[in-house]
Amino acid sequence: MLDINFIRENQKLVEKSAKSKGYEVDIKGLLLLDESRRDLLASIENLRRDQNKISQSVKGKPEKSDLEKSKAIKTQLESLEAKLKELLPEYERLMLLVPNVATKDTPIGKDEADNVEIKKVGKVKKFSFKPLDHLELGTALNLIDNERAVKIGGTRSYILKNELVILEQAVLRFALDIIKKEGFEVMNVPVLVKSDSLVGSGFFPFGKEDIYQVNEDDLYLVGTSEASLVCYHSNETLTENELPRLLSGITTCFRKEVGTYGKDTRGIIRVHQFNKVEQVVLCTSKDSDKMFNFILGIAERIVKGLELPYRILQMCTGDMGAKNAKQVDIEVWFPAQNKYRETHSCSYLTDYQARRANIKYRDQDGNKHYVHTLNNTGIATPRVLAAVLENHQNKDGSITIPKALQPYTGFKIIKK
Repeated sequence: MLDINFIRENQKLVEKSAKSKGYEVDIKGLLLLDESRRDLLASIENLRRDQNKISQSVKGKPEKSDLEKSKAIKTQLESLEAKLKELLPEYERLMLLVPNVATKDTPIGKDEADNVEIKKVGKVKKFSFKPLDHLELGTALNLIDNERAVKIGGTRSYILKNELVILEQAVLRFALDIIKKEGFEVMNVPVLVKSDSLVGSGFFPFGKEDIYQVNEDDLYLVGTSEASLVCYHSNETLTENELPRLLSGITTCFRKEVGTYGKDTRGIIRVHQFNKVEQVVLCTSKDSDKMFNFILGIAERIVKGLELPYRILQMCTGDMGAKNAKQVDIEVWFPAQNKYRETHSCSYLTDYQARRANIKYRDQDGNKHYVHTLNNTGIATPRVLAAVLENHQNKDGSITIPKALQPYTGFKIIKK
């Protein structure tokens, strides 16, 4: 969440930024509640101060007048504290609904049409034949079975088979090894998390409709290990020497894909269940730009290692999450679709998550500050597998394995 002092001092900026992201937030109502909250807190503090003065002035048996004053103050305190208790839930609800403020270099726009291309990397391969899509390739090579998967798990379900299972593990391990060498602590974190973790990491209340609730026990399936990794240090105060804190999780992830009915239903592009290696960074504000480029660079190395042409886009305000201050996506080329598709998302969140999850650090002078958080995909399958199949297909229908993955797979080609 944002600092209420920042909201108070920058009301128009906060309202404008929220609107540019497509959110209508009652900032005026929030500030009125905040004013009432501060008035109540000040009155409570004054009464407690008066109560302490009476207690300190009494020596021996208290006078009747002192007892009457003390009783009157207690009655007032109970009344004001009840009012504060009644006010706080609505104040906190509105605070959680305020989106992060976009950085100055973020393009203003409504949707993906307003995103800005930063660069393209790698040559798009010109095939001497009409390239097949990943589902045609996967079906012909007995690597993908969507028909039986849907019978078992419903729409957007898939089954990977044979060499593609090994290739998936190779891709995940390849990414994990690169990330680990860069100093990340790798973890297999919970995929079942409490609502507190989703609020703390900024996925609630904004994205609640896309999260699977497991049962009545306040447990949810994560859509990314970012939620678990960010909240690993919730309610903790680190030392400045511990920063930057580099955390990586490898987990299965789950998303309802609400709002995508009829979109990307073919193949394994948009699914409910997938595997992902995630990067999360906790750092000081002065290091946030450097760390943003650091994790983006790692993702680029992984994509280059898979020998996939890609481009980098800076997302506009209307096409990035409520919690993001800045977002840059990597999109990989899909030959059969003749288009780039998103595979990585690099996000800078300022101290927005840290305020929710209460993650601080103590500087060299002993002062406490909220950390800044960033995250980026390491790799996510099966979408990236679809890109590998399509980009590395051969005329005879076989698939050549990228050289960087061959030590992990133990084979160089997939063929009938």
